[in-house]
Amino acid sequence: MGLNIKPLADRVLVEPAEAETKTASGIIIPDNAKEKPQKGKVVAAGPGTKDEPITVKVGDTVLYGKYAGTDLKLEGNDYLIMRESDILAIV
Repeated sequence: MGLNIKPLADRVLVEPAEAETKTASGIIIPDNAKEKPQKGKVVAAGPGTKDEPITVKVGDTVLYGKYAGTDLKLEGNDYLIMRESDILAIV
């Protein structure tokens, strides 16, 4: 993956997981009813701040808030850039 972006300070670049296309019971969800995923994979992380170093690392799968981060589209892929404090948990 030739992504050439380096987040600054306590920012993290996350690639969101694909939205569910089918429910557990087998019902297909149309595109306009899909919910924004709240899980993704860390693609890049900044160095942290002077007081707080970054605790997530590249490759971690994380859970984040529903409205966390800013949407980015780079090289045809969707990403979110957010502060590490917006991440709720590492899975």
